Amino acid sequence: MKFFNSSTNFESVLKKYFSFKNETLSLEPFAEFLESIKKTDFTDVLNFFRNNPNFAENFKHYIHNIFAGRPFNLSLTEANILSENAFFPELKKRILNKILPPVENEKTVWFMVDNISLRPKADLKYLHNLPENEINELLKIFGAADFITKAKVKKEMIFAMSILSWRATGMAMEVEVVRMAPQYRNFDNPFLALQNELEGLAEDLEKNPDLQLHSKDSRYKQIKIYTEQCLEFVNIAFKNSSKYGISGKINQSLLKIRQQMQRVYDIINLLVIDTEEDILIKSKQLIFNILSYKSHKNNISELINDSTRLISHLITNHTAETGAHYITSTRKEYMKMFYKASGGGIIVGALCVLKMLYGYIPGSDFSHAFLYSMNYAMGFVMIYLMGFTLATKQPAMTAATMTKVLSEEGNTKNDRTEFAHLVSKLFRSQFIAFVGNVLLSFPIALAIIYGLDVFFSQNLAVDRSDKLLKDLDPFHSKAILHASIAGFYLFISGIISGNIGNNSVFFQIPERIAKNLSIRRLFGAKFAKGLSKYYAKNWPGIVSNFWFGVFLGATAPVGLFFGLDLDIRHITFAAGNFAIGLYGKDFSVDSYTFWISFVTVFLIGFFNFLVSFSLSMFLAFRSRKLNFGQVSEIYKEIFRYFFKNPLKFFLPISSGLDKRADDMMSNTMSTKSEDH
Repeated sequence: MKFFNSSTNFESVLKKYFSFKNETLSLEPFAEFLESIKKTDFTDVLNFFRNNPNFAENFKHYIHNIFAGRPFNLSLTEANILSENAFFPELKKRILNKILPPVENEKTVWFMVDNISLRPKADLKYLHNLPENEINELLKIFGAADFITKAKVKKEMIFAMSILSWRATGMAMEVEVVRMAPQYRNFDNPFLALQNELEGLAEDLEKNPDLQLHSKDSRYKQIKIYTEQCLEFVNIAFKNSSKYGISGKINQSLLKIRQQMQRVYDIINLLVIDTEEDILIKSKQLIFNILSYKSHKNNISELINDSTRLISHLITNHTAETGAHYITSTRKEYMKMFYKASGGGIIVGALCVLKMLYGYIPGSDFSHAFLYSMNYAMGFVMIYLMGFTLATKQPAMTAATMTKVLSEEGNTKNDRTEFAHLVSKLFRSQFIAFVGNVLLSFPIALAIIYGLDVFFSQNLAVDRSDKLLKDLDPFHSKAILHASIAGFYLFISGIISGNIGNNSVFFQIPERIAKNLSIRRLFGAKFAKGLSKYYAKNWPGIVSNFWFGVFLGATAPVGLFFGLDLDIRHITFAAGNFAIGLYGKDFSVDSYTFWISFVTVFLIGFFNFLVSFSLSMFLAFRSRKLNFGQVSEIYKEIFRYFFKNPLKFFLPISSGLDKRADDMMSNTMSTKSEDH
């Protein structure tokens, strides 16, 4: 289709093509006409047709001629409905269609819409903005005001519903899909019942081409009921996803079934005519629906949003269950968090020295990447298995918990105040974890490097001290950027933990271990059951901590290999490196170096927290269809609560809100199997 002259006037187009009875099947006259009327007042177009009935008649003849013999069922069964059962093939297909539109059958309405409209979304918006009475008059001029009553149109619509129903039934019968909604195993399947009703309706239309449905028609009511039951099947399957887990393929299948059933629901409602006015309304609606479906057929953002929202919800849901354990309520829990963080600080102090020693080993960048990665990974896994805490691991977990509470509680003044108090408990838990990590990692790293000095009679930190202290100066290094990179990795590790948890539930790994005959015969049923519980409880944490260590250890060497100044800064490691740097300088540093390094340690912790918590909150908000605008009042309440009670954000001060805030969180955590 060629690009049209922007100065083309609609009258000149009509005179060029429709001053006579045009028998052409070319789409160019229609395309030029639509392009030209957008540049003028639509009232002038209608006035021209009113004053020139010959042009109107010739144009009507042309419209009927080009639409004759062109089926439109593809526009109902294919447009804006997933065509693949997996996310990446669908994404690849849509991107290709965006760049190189597919070659379609020229004898279809699908082909017509693609070739008449260069910008389908903009054209649809233009038509929507026209006054309703003017659109109605144009349809009458085209002779399309009553086409919904034509036997051929009704036959195509019923055929489209049958195709959609067959496809949905096939997917709904798959074992893994049925497993998501076991409630339907003992009931009549609504998909099969819907298919029977549609086949009966098609037979009735074949016998009586003048058949017209109305809102009290038993056939319409049955089809509507079965369609609603099919949609409920999908809703129940999604609702059970927290209980049974879900895979990307099943998620995509359920989304596709939902789209197909919703399309059936839309089509059957268009076939219902109760009054004379409904004929024009439904005819117009069918046209707008086809244009709307086509304008979204290759929408990539909608695909990503729909396909990833449930998975991100499940990831954050499993992460939220873990995050609940990181929020302290009582003074005893507060001190327990300090002790656990102190244990983490001890191990990190040792890891700092080990990393420094690995740096002296000659080897390639990738050999150092391996050594650093294993150093961090084994250390983090050890911290996790020993029940200690790495402070910055918490934000990615607690963000999901907070959003889970937020999405399931009300938005009254009391709820907002209780939530603000819950935030204060979260903040002080983070604060004491930071303190525990930093207070122990600094002296432990110092003690170990001193012990090595005594043992080997050599200060091993001398060669590294300048770099370690320079890395803690935000004005002479990229400390803030590197702290943000570490925060991003913390966020990714939270996703890994939630994803492993979801996969564990979906593939029933703990149950498989507990019932595995080989394990039961070799080690006994009790061992198998214990291993099953241990796996369910610890495996997501082990995997996420391992990969978090790999990310931290590999970033600097890989960045060096590619010539990029990439590295990570983590508050606990920064404290340990500060100690090693001071010892390497024999504590002879100027006051600027000391204080800028001291402040930067906590600045690094702030950016570790900010990035990981913000990204996790974004993911959790998105997964539950919340946005920051919806919770602006809650943010304001949190700030008000902070200015009224600042010490509660740092110290375990008891409050009358404690019990209600705890109940808010515990009630939410207990609804895991009911999430949807």
